Amino acid sequence: MKKYLFLIVLLSGLFAVLQPASAQKRTVRLMSYNVGAFGKELEDSAPMIARMINELGAETVGLNELDSCNRRHNIDQAQHLADELNAVAVGRKEKPRWQGRFGRAMAYAGGAYGCGIVSRSRIVDSFHIALPKGEGSEPRVCVVIETPRYVFATCHLDHIGEEARLEQARVLTEALQQRYGNSRKPVILSGDFNDEPGSAVIRQLSRDWTLLSPLENTYSAKKPHVCIDYFWLLHNGARAAVTTSGVPTAFATGDVQTASDHLPVFIDVVF
Repeated sequence: MKKYLFLIVLLSGLFAVLQPASAQKRTVRLMSYNVGAFGKELEDSAPMIARMINELGAETVGLNELDSCNRRHNIDQAQHLADELNAVAVGRKEKPRWQGRFGRAMAYAGGAYGCGIVSRSRIVDSFHIALPKGEGSEPRVCVVIETPRYVFATCHLDHIGEEARLEQARVLTEALQQRYGNSRKPVILSGDFNDEPGSAVIRQLSRDWTLLSPLENTYSAKKPHVCIDYFWLLHNGARAAVTTSGVPTAFATGDVQTASDHLPVFIDVVF
């Protein structure tokens, strides 16, 4: 009898080892940060933000308010942050695995302005969704990457009109549902939604998404008084559980009050 029990335990362990990576759950730390083009108070806060991301241990970070090759910043700021993160990794004698993806919301100063993502997970696909422009406002964008384990998106909704935000939220939701509605991968949406809990935009999103992040104030970095940055999980049947989440207000490696005018948000999620 003991031999049979030992064999069952042995085979169970072997089965767990042989399962594909996609079937083995693990905890991933994700982060969302409106970085203000790395220039709200400093000439270039990217090196400091890279250290903060490393300190927090995030694997993928959604970035709002980025420049790309324009007169204000003549670089692709998503790739710039990835390069800074790789420099930190090399300094720690780790493999430089960070990649950056930028999505253009609009032409700006001879180049572009939009959102982006940096990740040290392998990116198997990436694209962006153009969002409708509100009256008297700017075009907006949703940037998406797909990794072997999950899909991660980030957006920055209109800051002027609620109707524009509602339409932008509807468009990005329909686009992601169409592409990943039958996917087995969790779809995580992050970003600056420019609306408070209980607003029409947040209520609309709640029909198709589950809120994953805490309702803690994220703006402004110096005097946080409103929650406008969030994480969401698409209702596509894929499962994900948040174990820890927060809005960090202090780092050993950087100053959140000068890095940007927003505070970062993070979640630890089990896939």
